[in-house]
Amino acid sequence: MIQQPVIELRDVWVTYDDIPALEGVDLRVMPYDFLGIIGPNGGGKSTLLKVILGLVTAGSGVVTVLGTRPESSRRSVGYVAQRPAFSPDFPASVWDVALMGRCGKRGLVRRYNADDWAAAEAALRRVGMLHLRGNQIGSLSGGEQQRVFIARALAGEPRILLLDEPLASIDLAMQADFYELLRDLRRTLTIVMVSHDIGAVSVHVDTIACLNRRLFHHGSKELTPEVLEATYECPVQLITHGPVPHRVLKEH
Repeated sequence: MIQQPVIELRDVWVTYDDIPALEGVDLRVMPYDFLGIIGPNGGGKSTLLKVILGLVTAGSGVVTVLGTRPESSRRSVGYVAQRPAFSPDFPASVWDVALMGRCGKRGLVRRYNADDWAAAEAALRRVGMLHLRGNQIGSLSGGEQQRVFIARALAGEPRILLLDEPLASIDLAMQADFYELLRDLRRTLTIVMVSHDIGAVSVHVDTIACLNRRLFHHGSKELTPEVLEATYECPVQLITHGPVPHRVLKEH
């Protein structure tokens, strides 16, 4: 049976005050893909995620998520925004934050029930944070907070997980563990992750898209100098990894 894409954009344009944020974007994401999106600040990466969520409406083009309009499929999409800073005395526990992920399932007025508690518990267990369920969210490290925010998204039982710069405030020692978590999650989820870390993304994801208003996506994670220079609009040096890391420079 031929698989259908879970996310599809065709010739999508978005403008803010007549300034293009996305220009003619075409993208197909298949079930259980792990897609990394890289590009410069202001290149439209967060806008692209919001289009997939239905929070930003394209000025033109076609957007389908799980075979329907983004607004109709939003409850099946988990979203982790760029991590906010928390005060140590912020009055919410890890358990409270995880339960917030059930709001899309139960509405704002219905009380939590046994299904909600079970989903929150399963989500925290999956990200390895159930033992800290009683701790205040602001007392956790950056990596621990991000795991809780992912648990909040997972509590809604999504089919797609969108991550916007999830490693921005996580130290290097925790990043390897975080990628291990994402590798586990992608067995049952489609993951789209925005990141600035080109090197790490190219190692861990299945495919890479480069975005700077226009999108470069070829269904692989090969990053050519031509694509990188078109994306970042400046000369690029490639660093190769191997027994002897070295720079690959263009001829002058």
